[in-house]
Amino acid sequence: MKSRVGPNGVHFFDRTSGVNVLLDELRPEEAIWSTSPRQVSIALSNVCDLHCAYCYAPKHKASLHSDQVLGWLKELDTEGCLGVGFGGGEPTLHPDFVDICKRVAGETQLAVTFTTHGHRLTPQLAERLKGSIHFARISVDGVGRTYEEQRGKQFSSLLRGMDSIATLSPFGLNVVVNERTVAELDALSELAQKVGASELLLLPQQATSAVASIDGVVSRALRDWVSNYRGKVRLAVSEAGASGLPTCDPLPDERGLNAYAHIDASGMLRASSYSPDGVKIGDAGALSALERLRNTFEIKREAQS
Repeated sequence: MKSRVGPNGVHFFDRTSGVNVLLDELRPEEAIWSTSPRQVSIALSNVCDLHCAYCYAPKHKASLHSDQVLGWLKELDTEGCLGVGFGGGEPTLHPDFVDICKRVAGETQLAVTFTTHGHRLTPQLAERLKGSIHFARISVDGVGRTYEEQRGKQFSSLLRGMDSIATLSPFGLNVVVNERTVAELDALSELAQKVGASELLLLPQQATSAVASIDGVVSRALRDWVSNYRGKVRLAVSEAGASGLPTCDPLPDERGLNAYAHIDASGMLRASSYSPDGVKIGDAGALSALERLRNTFEIKREAQS
């Protein structure tokens, strides 16, 4: 098991089984806390063959080189990062996607996950990725006609992708919750159980240049649905959309860049994929960029106080 030291204790994590153990009886001094974020997401490319209005990904073309990605992740791995989630854009469109996953799994202790629209998941791709992926996520924004109108792809094609991912690793379904999908959460939870998903991740819609954040009506409907949920598939929610929803946080003192960071397809390190603030990862590497970003936030906090 890999260990991580933080303000809430010593955290052990096994990437194969997904088991987490927190020794919260121990309270290590700040000087020995792990300096990497607990989790990092990386947009390998902005390229995607779907055009969803609520997508946060930048629309300019950008793509990361595999050696860059591996170098950054080796740094973060040595300083206590537990896992990386590859996204985009659509990560399976990156020409070196399989090689990147294999190298990260083989040369670091990080758990390797990715989020995909599912339409490029073939049995052949799943076979090539086997042994390199510890968890995967498929975005499923509605069922049937709702899905097809929002994503512009056949729902039947998505179901074939689910068949392939089920042979690869444990997996979960993601849903952007908006005025259309909130009415289909029952159907989505039933689908998740039917296809063998271990998690249903709720992503309350965030504002982009094309859409607004969910309104009060949708927020209340989502809270009511979660409160009354009796399904068998585990629920999770994005940090950005968790307000007002019941959550369990075993690491309440591990916040901000200590918990999570995002690297976009241009090589900018950000607090999240939605954050306007970021610093370029230069030759000094990811940890140097992380320190510069922390300093930027600290200066802003001091200026506001």
